[in-house]
Amino acid sequence: MSLEMTAVARPNKVSRIVVWIVGFLAFLNLYPMQAVLPLLMTEFSADAVQAGATVGATVLAIALLSPFVGVWSDAVGRRGLINAALFALTVLTFAISLSTSLDVVLMMRFLQGMAIPGVTVVLTAYLAEEFDGAEVSRLMTAYISGGVFGGFSGRFVAGYMGDFLGWRAAFIVLGSLTLCGALFVWRRLPASRRFVARRDVSGILLQFRRHAANRQLLLVCLIGFCILFSLVGGLTYLMLFLSKAPFSLSPRDLGNVFLVYLIGALVTPLAAGAMTRLGLRAVLLLALAGAAAGLLLTFVPELPLIVFGLTLFSSGIFVAQTVAIRRVAEVVCEGRSLAAGIYGTYYYAGGAVGTWLCGLAYVRADWQGSGVVVLTTLVLAAAAGIMAWRQPH
Repeated sequence: MSLEMTAVARPNKVSRIVVWIVGFLAFLNLYPMQAVLPLLMTEFSADAVQAGATVGATVLAIALLSPFVGVWSDAVGRRGLINAALFALTVLTFAISLSTSLDVVLMMRFLQGMAIPGVTVVLTAYLAEEFDGAEVSRLMTAYISGGVFGGFSGRFVAGYMGDFLGWRAAFIVLGSLTLCGALFVWRRLPASRRFVARRDVSGILLQFRRHAANRQLLLVCLIGFCILFSLVGGLTYLMLFLSKAPFSLSPRDLGNVFLVYLIGALVTPLAAGAMTRLGLRAVLLLALAGAAAGLLLTFVPELPLIVFGLTLFSSGIFVAQTVAIRRVAEVVCEGRSLAAGIYGTYYYAGGAVGTWLCGLAYVRADWQGSGVVVLTTLVLAAAAGIMAWRQPH
């Protein structure tokens, strides 16, 4: 291996900071609408389903584009696509603040979802190619850490700025943060040194057919579908419920509630030992049971219990997601990047469908209706988990 190649395989502190920022920016712009839905409903005279679609539109676009972006990056490269996606996110985030109607907001949010896989999917392939062994794990940890903090920060910033200056100002701030981060990544992300263009379409189609016939993989994909269905559908309409009487939480207060998101993320690494001792299926079922228990607590009309229940719910969901991702790597022997893209499609499609169905339930039966839909989905995820380990490998 050349000295130049060795240098690329040993990331320095700057590399980890850059990767952390990439994860932060990708998820900063994914869910901020959840904190300002009441403001959108007031300004555009929208109902819960229409407002919730501003969350669902983004995850739907990610679901549709993820596999294709992975194939595209295999052909054209990694670094340039990541930079282009981040600058596209910047422009679209600013454009949301200028929207004159809810339809324009929906369009911009969908376009944001088209840009995000250019960051998330491509970065994963970039790290696997450019770095070696344990360094990939360290960089992926930095990426996931940045993503978790970005997901929280988007909601938190939108809630506080929306409360003080309005939701449009919130997206100006988010756009400014994205621009600063995109410029830093553009200057500091190391150039690709190991990338080799791959344009074997027939090979990709063959792998896709094999994955489509893998029942274990499809069951794990169903689990992923249910996981994001529950997380996005649950958080979106629980926040909307808490914005009404008797709680009447402001966007700033809703931003504070999202602190439980960070608690859930801190719990997830602690489950790694349990996965080794108890096995993935047992941890998955325990995590889903904990999420369901937390969800039931949100039906009690006491804010402290709701917040505690939300903490259990999000923690269980994060652990279940970790198990599902690890299981994807176990049930395929080749084409793991394509398998991850297929899983991502199911996963984000679950978020889009969850936003829609939970919104319909919310209109008819308030949060209790949405909560019952989410609870049913968690039961479906548990059933899929039991079956996923019974299928022949």
